[in-house]
Amino acid sequence: MKTGLFQLAIAALASSFCLTQPARATEQSAIDEVYSAASKAAQHGPAHVVLADQAVLDLPKGYAFVPKAEAARMLDAMGNVPGDDLLGMVLPEAEGANWFIDISFERAGYIKDDDAKDWDASELLANLKEGTEEGNKLRHERGIAEFEVIGWVEKPAYNAGSHQLVWAANIRNKDAKAGDEQSVNYNTYALGREGYISMNLVTGMNTVEAEKPEAQQLLAALAFNDGKRYQDFNADTDHVAEYGLAALVAGVGAKKLGLLAVIGAFFAKSFKLIALGAIGLFAAGRRFFGNKDA
Repeated sequence: MKTGLFQLAIAALASSFCLTQPARATEQSAIDEVYSAASKAAQHGPAHVVLADQAVLDLPKGYAFVPKAEAARMLDAMGNVPGDDLLGMVLPEAEGANWFIDISFERAGYIKDDDAKDWDASELLANLKEGTEEGNKLRHERGIAEFEVIGWVEKPAYNAGSHQLVWAANIRNKDAKAGDEQSVNYNTYALGREGYISMNLVTGMNTVEAEKPEAQQLLAALAFNDGKRYQDFNADTDHVAEYGLAALVAGVGAKKLGLLAVIGAFFAKSFKLIALGAIGLFAAGRRFFGNKDA
């Protein structure tokens, strides 16, 4: 039996509890259900995780993969609207690790990568900030805290041999207090014939350097199926994406950043994630939320 099975950031539910005891019991039941469903559906490494009809992730020992349906419920519990491109989530089984990876597949078509040869990191950052500010308009309308991009944690780097892109920016809520930890989305992408798979590590600024190797290890463990690889592209028959590689940073990246920043804010506010074993699943969840002050 696995121990330290998941570390779930579902503090949004706790903070929205009503003051009445019946309402708290109802919310707790919903939380228990989310935990239980994730626990039952999880695949544990080492395992070959099938990602739609596109690729396989050779999940190493020490990690758990939560499939799309259960992962979507987890994201929803954190106050987000999961996209149709979601494939699942990877979480560490080690106790005390406060991060997770969102895995998605965007069927955008074949993305030309020739613009990576001469892109400018400063210009990409400016575009990312601009796209973020545009997204803040929607966040404001939905009553979600607005955030801003501070700078690069890792400048965009593209490996033409493996057709993989990595970049990371640190972000913070505009209403953050001095001393609050900044959030980080460490974004990794693998290009394929019909689109791309993104594997985005969500964590905090204080721990991202130590956790980068985890994201890089998982990216290296991803392989597209024969016929779905980038090099399998057929110019006569295949759809070419309307945007290039730079858009995965400045355009599409800004949109994704907006989704995961909401989750990352829980780290910044020091909500401690609970390591939940398969045996003590419900008890640990009740202890966590039961100790919250109304």
